[in-house]
Amino acid sequence: MIFKRGRYSGLIRPILYVADIIILLLFVVLLHPGRYDSIYFGPFLITGWLITSFFTGYYNIYRFTLPIKIIHIGVRQYALYTLIYISYFGFSQTILEIPKVICFLTVLFWSLLLVKFIMYWALKKYRLKGGNGRKTVILGNNQATRALEIFFLKKPIYGYNYLGYFTNKEVNTETNEKLGSFEDSFKYIMERDIDDIYCSISEFTEVEIEKLIRYSNTHFKTLKFIPDSNQILSSGFEVDYYDYFPVLTMSELALNKSSYRFIKRAFDIVFSVLVIIGLLSWLIPLLYVLTKLESKGSLFYIEERNGLDYKKFQCYKFRTLRIGKSDDNHVSIDDSRVTKLGSFLRKTSIDELPQFINVLRGDMSVVGPRPHMLAYNKAYSNQVDNIQLMARHRIVPGITGLAQVRGFRGAIEKDADIIGRVKLDLFYIKNWSVLLDMKIILMTLVKLILGDEKAY
Repeated sequence: MIFKRGRYSGLIRPILYVADIIILLLFVVLLHPGRYDSIYFGPFLITGWLITSFFTGYYNIYRFTLPIKIIHIGVRQYALYTLIYISYFGFSQTILEIPKVICFLTVLFWSLLLVKFIMYWALKKYRLKGGNGRKTVILGNNQATRALEIFFLKKPIYGYNYLGYFTNKEVNTETNEKLGSFEDSFKYIMERDIDDIYCSISEFTEVEIEKLIRYSNTHFKTLKFIPDSNQILSSGFEVDYYDYFPVLTMSELALNKSSYRFIKRAFDIVFSVLVIIGLLSWLIPLLYVLTKLESKGSLFYIEERNGLDYKKFQCYKFRTLRIGKSDDNHVSIDDSRVTKLGSFLRKTSIDELPQFINVLRGDMSVVGPRPHMLAYNKAYSNQVDNIQLMARHRIVPGITGLAQVRGFRGAIEKDADIIGRVKLDLFYIKNWSVLLDMKIILMTLVKLILGDEKAY
């Protein structure tokens, strides 16, 4: 089964990041030639831009965002960045040339805003030609869903490729817009690879709504609800407006936001590079010699695991088992398959260090749900709800995780082990933060120093 995140193009924001930084550096060169030759000036301005854009949501522009809101976000970004820019002269004790500062900030603001609007309108033109589209269906047939249907059909500039609706009602219509009943929708959504599902809250039962939520979580589909009035809405939902029409979106995971993914990925790259250079650069040659002295075979053990969106990747470890011995089962205490060197590597978790190569490649993260062996994912589905098991793959797997530092590491001996592991993994996914990652890393280091009874 192929999973997809069901989110928007991953290239748009990186392109904007790069374009804005290039413009920023270009104006530094043109408007500050030979004036600020400090090696810190450019990096300071770039870092300041990225930090302020994170807090102002400067790059959180969606297909239904109005131009007036883009201007509002731009002004907010400009005001905050002006403070960052001016602060440099205070920190560096450089003379502040007011005319040059005003010129730089004015030209920069209008140039960056122009780039954003060029991209905004270019995307709309591209969507009119069928590009960057979202295949969309509606579940329900009432006044509210028909209003949304009209929006999709009359506003192709937003890029929604509306295919039709599903309803349990008998509909007298000569058009083919009705695609089937509620139960028919699940097969259709998978076969047509639908991106967005819009559901009328009032038309279906609580059981059907719950089933739809579970389905969308399992198959990584974007699910939005259509309110039947402008009433005050309960928590757990975010309200978007398509023109004047309100649409409810289930609150997104923090790591669905590109700014948070950028922070986590940046940390992963820095951390993994430090480990690879500081540890693996000398540890690999040493372990290669020691491994060859005790047993035949390669230094590394490479195995397929399921990662983000359930896609397979090659997971690296130092080999700890003897060649020719089956590795289909979990290693147990005093397992005869484990070499003497392998026993030490496993107890100290050194055998996991090559996974920092996976982190650098983007297959894994420093912190996240631990990836299971392929066969175990199928086996565990008999012990824990399969939907929850698959939901672990909504983010990149990790070398360490909340479940591991809370005692759910290693072999699954009873149902409570996998249930507890999945429960903590889902808690981590829903409540991710930089501080939580730091806490898990610290707890992991403590366990490495004190020893972990489940490391064998």
